[in-house]
Amino acid sequence: SFSEFNLCEENLVEEYFSRHKYIDAIIHFAAKKSVGESVKEPMLYYRNNLISLMNLLDTATKYHVNNFVFSSSCSVYGQPAILPVREDSPLLPAESPYANTKRISEEIIRDITKVSNVQAILLRYFNPIGAHDSALIGELPIGKPNNLVPVITQTAIGKNDHLFVWGSDYNTPDGTCIRDYIHVCDVAEAHVEACKRLMNLKQESSCEIFNLGTGKGNSVLEIIKTFENISGVKLPYKMAERRPGDVEQVYADATSANLKLGWQAKRTLEESVLSAWRWEKSMATAKTVNG
Repeated sequence: SFSEFNLCEENLVEEYFSRHKYIDAIIHFAAKKSVGESVKEPMLYYRNNLISLMNLLDTATKYHVNNFVFSSSCSVYGQPAILPVREDSPLLPAESPYANTKRISEEIIRDITKVSNVQAILLRYFNPIGAHDSALIGELPIGKPNNLVPVITQTAIGKNDHLFVWGSDYNTPDGTCIRDYIHVCDVAEAHVEACKRLMNLKQESSCEIFNLGTGKGNSVLEIIKTFENISGVKLPYKMAERRPGDVEQVYADATSANLKLGWQAKRTLEESVLSAWRWEKSMATAKTVNG
């Protein structure tokens, strides 16, 4: 059963729950997520990401839907002093309004679990990339993409003349930002395990947190080189100034998710990048066929 509506409209959330009385769990993905856009339009992000969450939690509590999985982000760690980051690593000041909405959202959920029957698992994604193996489901940003891999594939397919690498003077081996890139299907599977853990009453506290990452960091230039190797396409790119809101480097310690959720990242960086490229090519083929 699919319904499309704005979670910021409290009456629409109420109407949905009144019509669907047998919900076992909620996985909350709905939020705006562009770091750069959030720097330019912070109030848009605070209104959208926080009001939608509060409406959903209010209504879920009212209708006794007690299992709640939240789409959080490694951005809550800010620029960590020690890597890899663990779930108990200090949460440093947010580098962007987007990151701050995730941190505040976590605090809201944690407070709700203290005074209600809601049990929550917060999944802190690192950098999901890639597409479904079928090449039927993938990442198609609205307008100009901000995430690295869609920018790479769109450039390779000819939608862009070149791509920009934002920052070449970071304190990293090649001067570019380092991230923990994880296949989106690995991320999806973690949500299934999180729901099972909640519904089978296996959680150790009312609000648990798990990092979702591979435990390995790769730089922007390494991702570009990986794409060139697996695709055979040479990417035209230009070095540019640092982008506001970007963290220098971050990658995960996912030991807790491995041991407690029984989950681990299975797909390699090469598989992740290749799946994104297949998706991009499948869209180009479909557009050609459909005119």
